[in-house]
This record gives sequence, structure tokens and C-alpha cells, in this order.
Amino acid sequence: MRLFTFLTTLLVLPLLAQETLPKVKADVFEVSGHKAVVYAAPKPAEGKPWVWYAPTLRGGVSLAGRPMYFEAFMKAGIGIAGFDLGEVRGSPASTAKFTLFYEAMVKRGFSPKPILLGQSRGGMMTLAWAFRNPDKVRAWVGIYPVCNLASWPLKNSKPQTLADYALPEAELVARLKEFNPIDNLTGLAANKVPMFAVHGDSDVVVPYDDNTKLLKERYEAAGGSFSVKIVPGEGHKVGPSFFECQELVNFVLGLK
Repeated sequence: MRLFTFLTTLLVLPLLAQETLPKVKADVFEVSGHKAVVYAAPKPAEGKPWVWYAPTLRGGVSLAGRPMYFEAFMKAGIGIAGFDLGEVRGSPASTAKFTLFYEAMVKRGFSPKPILLGQSRGGMMTLAWAFRNPDKVRAWVGIYPVCNLASWPLKNSKPQTLADYALPEAELVARLKEFNPIDNLTGLAANKVPMFAVHGDSDVVVPYDDNTKLLKERYEAAGGSFSVKIVPGEGHKVGPSFFECQELVNFVLGLK
């Protein structure tokens, strides 16, 4: 009997040591006719921190389907949320609508300084909001992010970009420095907002040199802190290099 009890204890202890994550259901609500989705951490950390993920399309936060990130953030007490404005590209008008979502989250008790996480075109959505609200951002994270309005938005997504800004192409190009995040970084640097991005050096859709590299160079020149993980030989794809990036998790969990 003693041997049985001893062996049973050896088998059970490792199981008890593993932290299990309760099933987290999405809280869905509307802000000005647009769908917002929130996954609240079962045991929120002090201040109720949250990751604001973009793009959130068709009412879903795809980051919730990335087990490594989702579980790491939930276990650390960090919520995940997103707001579906469709295919916007960082105009002042769409940024103002994102602010309504931000205000709704703060009213729900979440931190007034979210961690912004933009994947691909979500980089432009989050950076545009960030540079217009530099005092309300805890940190910014990118996964092969669009950072430069003159890159992917005007080259590969021109109709959606012009529609978001409600301007003819010639006028948008003439006023590019007014709208482009890479030209408006001083406020974020002054507020000491740390940044991190993971990007493949073979990305032909959102080229590293025209986006993350340029953002990093200009942000550091403005006095900001920017860390980057370059993935050699990989491009714009869904894979472990970008959605099981330990450095990204470490950056988010290391924020104080």
C-alpha cells in the first residue's frame, strides 16, 4: 500500500504543478455599431492590462487562435481585445472611431494604457492610433507590420487606403508626412513607449526595409527604444516564427 501511495504521488505531483487555464469565453459588445471582442484574463494582473490586437475582422480576434500567445497572456493576467472597423488604413477618421473603443475598454476597468499589437496591416491601424495618442500607449508590438503609408497601403491597397482617408491620391501623397506614422514619432519617444517587432527579411508583401527597419531607425533617432527579431529567409506567412515567437512573449510579459 505504501509503495502504491508513493508511486501515485509521483504521478500526480507533476500534473498538479502544471497550471491549467480555465476556458476563456469572448465578451462581445458594440461601440457605435461596430463589434468589439474582449477575452478577459481569468485572474487579471494589477491594473488590468490588455493587448489591443489589430486587425480584428468579421468580429474575430485571430490572436485568440494562437495558443502560445493566448495562453501566455491569459496566464499572466493580460486580456486581449479588438475592434472591427473593417479594412481601414490609419486615417484620422478611423483613428477617432478606434478611440471610442479605447474609451469603452477603460470604462470596463481595463488599463488606460493598452499594449498595441498589430499584425500586417494591423501595424498601420495601431501605429496611427498610437502616434495620435502617445500618452495612452504602454507599448507597441508588430508582427511583420505595415508601418509606412507609402509602402503597402499605397502600392497594394490603394482603393481601401483612399477610401479610408477620403482624399484623392494626389492630395494624400502631398500630405503624406501629416498622416504617416514613421514621420510622427516624437510623441511616442517622449512618452518612452517601447517597441518590438518580428519580421522576415524575405517579406515581399510588406518589405522589412520599407517598414520595420525604417520605423526602428527613425524611432531610435527620436530617442525611442525598439527591439526587433529578424527571421532569415521567411516572408509574409502564418507560421511558428511569427506566432510562436518567444521574444515577443518575453517583451510583453517583461513590461512593468
